[in-house]
Amino acid sequence: MSADRVSELIPFVQVVDLERSIAFYELLGFVVSDTYVHEGTLDFAALESGSARTMLVRAAGPVDSRAQRVRFYLYAEDLDALRSRLGENGVAAGPIVDGTPGPKREMTVRDPDGYRLVIAEID
Repeated sequence: MSADRVSELIPFVQVVDLERSIAFYELLGFVVSDTYVHEGTLDFAALESGSARTMLVRAAGPVDSRAQRVRFYLYAEDLDALRSRLGENGVAAGPIVDGTPGPKREMTVRDPDGYRLVIAEID
């Protein structure tokens, strides 16, 4: 790939409560790879799981998930197992549905700030 192209894209998500959001994303398999504390307050966290990455930043005010204009699309190897684990931890996941024309199986879940995540099963 030539140097004059974008080579990576990492969602940078504003959240109300970083610790709560980190705990949620850990249920999806993410681990914290970096944090930033400013004046004693956790302001930023980078998370990763395999080649999936995201960054969370403490929002300066309320988060209005209804205004979400970007869809988060994640992939997992076993949706049934992930959906079960989420349910065991009190996270409501939508039903597994046909994602045609994309992956045949996908489900929707909302993170603690109400962001809608679509998780598709890798064939």
